[in-house]
Amino acid sequence: YVYEKMESVSLNSEQKRLVLESYKDFTLNGALLNEKDKEKIRRIDEKLSKLSPKFSQNTLNATNEFTYYTKNESELKGIPDLVKNQAAETALKKNKKTGWMFTLQMPSYLPVMQYAEDRKLRETMAKEFGKISFGGKFDNQKIIKKTVFLRYEKAQILGFKDHADYTLQKRMAGKTDNVMNFLDRLYKVYHPAANRELDEMRELARQDGIEEMQSWDSAYYAEKLKKKKFDFDQERLRPYFKAENVIDGIFKIAELMYGMQFQEINDVPVYHEEVRVFEVSDADGSFLALFYVDLHPRETKNGGAWMTCWRSQGLFDGKVQRPLVSIVANLTPSTGDKPSLLTYDEVLTIFHEFGHALHGMLSNVTYRSLASPDVYWDFVELPSQIMENWLAEKETLRLFAKHYETGDDIPDELIEKIKASQSFNAGIGGLRQLSLGFLDMAWHTGDPSNVDNVAEFEDQALEKTRLLPNVEGANVSCQLGHIFAGGYSAGYYSYKWAESLDADAFEHFKDKGIFNKKVAKSFRTNILEKGNTEPPMELYVKFRGKEPDPDALLRRDQLIN
Repeated sequence: YVYEKMESVSLNSEQKRLVLESYKDFTLNGALLNEKDKEKIRRIDEKLSKLSPKFSQNTLNATNEFTYYTKNESELKGIPDLVKNQAAETALKKNKKTGWMFTLQMPSYLPVMQYAEDRKLRETMAKEFGKISFGGKFDNQKIIKKTVFLRYEKAQILGFKDHADYTLQKRMAGKTDNVMNFLDRLYKVYHPAANRELDEMRELARQDGIEEMQSWDSAYYAEKLKKKKFDFDQERLRPYFKAENVIDGIFKIAELMYGMQFQEINDVPVYHEEVRVFEVSDADGSFLALFYVDLHPRETKNGGAWMTCWRSQGLFDGKVQRPLVSIVANLTPSTGDKPSLLTYDEVLTIFHEFGHALHGMLSNVTYRSLASPDVYWDFVELPSQIMENWLAEKETLRLFAKHYETGDDIPDELIEKIKASQSFNAGIGGLRQLSLGFLDMAWHTGDPSNVDNVAEFEDQALEKTRLLPNVEGANVSCQLGHIFAGGYSAGYYSYKWAESLDADAFEHFKDKGIFNKKVAKSFRTNILEKGNTEPPMELYVKFRGKEPDPDALLRRDQLIN
């Protein structure tokens, strides 16, 4: 009734958007169907709501199930001392009096893959990681097949071709063809670049007597190649990235750009003793949000990193309330003799999630369902991904990157190496993201009822992005929580979509100054505060003055001029 009478009653622009979006949500959930089909949708939704957490729990259990224990220190050659110390502490926690224990959690797994000279150790860890929830007692294959079929069935009942067609009704991309054209455009540049990069790594591997590189060699020779090309070892950066200093750094950036202030408080409930809470104020002293920080792995905690709103900004009981926002991650923890010292990539993760958090904390709308970050899925990564750009800038690193023991600033020489290596292996990294986007779209376009074998289906979907021999017993889909336990189904492409937006937007900041208050105010006013109160492209144009240039991403990666 409200939708049909919308033009004859006095509504402001946000109220009109609320009606339009609410109406679309109702119809996408079956409000216009007959009772029989409505009941079918209810049953499908109920089944899906059980499959998603089961997928997550299986992945968590399978990740925790495996540990690699050794008393032989010669196996650990090349692995940084900090990582070895953590492995020794893990062994102690597991009632081993001596030795080292590695797990499949990223702070333990990734350094082994990057630095362990023992190729057999890398192979063992890679194969165990690859088979997370693929077979065994925590198998996700049946869950995947049920999930994609139910999603397809729901889309068909609602009158859509498939799940992608259904999902893209509320995305900037709009149609499957637009997504595939976008991915294909990037593929034409990333694929040949990735092969060129891999050839350089293969040459290093041949010098070590390896004629055919395998997936467990990739991260190791990437690190060796980076060191050779840029004399750059990520481990040299760790002493300058103490976790507490990084948090102080993101707060200083928020202050410089938006005038925000952060004060740690200890009088609010938390779900774990490691969680820190900050009261956030605006430049005028008014209350903006509570901000929760939870950075390190625990056995009871899902892997990865994310931002969440415990309470979104907007109307509660007739009053517009401010939000409660959290960032969660699984980063290198402290040890008995060292604080939490992070890799560059882990700091990048904090910057990324803090971008999401800013989106939530600065939301300034009336209605919760339109509040940031509840925006179209391929727009939601813009605030997070643009924040990553600040980390490589000298002006930013000078704010917080200080040696944890001496207090010395990070040397200019290291900053220059960070900048020089920014586009290192951009082809391989980009192709990896595209492979997950193609896999996601393969699962969610067309009729999945004929999919009998998860591994064979995945192999076919990934064939054109595969650079190294397939590993028997490894599977990506079975641990891809983004699309089977998160909100990224038919939406994984949005990482690259948003990257093209953020690259274009950051060109504007670079042109005017990365802490330019006028540009920051425009970004806050037109992007961060507005939520879903206007179509995302209109908001972007208000900020940028034009539509985004999709080639900005490839320029930043130095793959085109």
